[in-house]
Amino acid sequence: MALLAKGKIFVASVVAVLALATGAQAAASCGKTGAGFEAWKPEFAAEAKSEGVGPKGLAALAGATYATKTISVDRGIHKAFSGSVEDFMKRRGGATIISKGRSLKKSNAALFSKIESNYGVSPGVLLAIWGMETGFGSAMGNQNTVSAILTLAYDCRRPEFFYPHAIAALKLVDRGALTASSVGAAHGEIGHTQFLPGNVLKYGVGSGNLRDKATALASTANFLKGHGWRAGASAQSNLDAIAGWNSANVYQQAIARIATAIDGD
Repeated sequence: MALLAKGKIFVASVVAVLALATGAQAAASCGKTGAGFEAWKPEFAAEAKSEGVGPKGLAALAGATYATKTISVDRGIHKAFSGSVEDFMKRRGGATIISKGRSLKKSNAALFSKIESNYGVSPGVLLAIWGMETGFGSAMGNQNTVSAILTLAYDCRRPEFFYPHAIAALKLVDRGALTASSVGAAHGEIGHTQFLPGNVLKYGVGSGNLRDKATALASTANFLKGHGWRAGASAQSNLDAIAGWNSANVYQQAIARIATAIDGD
């Protein structure tokens, strides 16, 4: 009995250390289907409350539903970034982004000049991301943001990545920057350039309303600056900063090429 008790104490100590290492993210169970989502929500609500989420955020959590479309998109994410850079640019309309980007750079010259002065980020990369992500604001998504991000925090594939973004989304509801009915992209991205909720909290500027063009572009510049963007250097030389935005190599190379073409005009 004494040996068994000592073993239990050892195991308990290991569990405690692991809990400290991984944080509350490991506390809530995950699931591979929607069957356990409703049972998971109270677990997550307890964690969210302990992290400072208030009544509005908790109410949004209670009303969230399992986002089957989000899961479907997530399962095909690798295919979306497959193939050569040339193939990727063709699929995503790279030539159109360059053409319209050049036009928007001229018609919004004062805005881009102000952003570059404040953050050191050239217009081309912002226009490239804006065009790539939402077609310059024409397609910001129609998935419920809270449900999408909570589904990904519950799903067993990458819960540790989406956990902080789910907490952030609920805090944005508390602040009024989001509502329980706000919509966006399938992975919970928000606004013109598709910010994940945690990045809105960390890099969003001004009102934090990423559905406002100027706010979204300035926030994107702030994000890139925060990830090491070097003012005056080319987009190709700033690939590490672009990688902070999206880890797919074909995406990074496409953004750099599009940015170079826009800024070279």
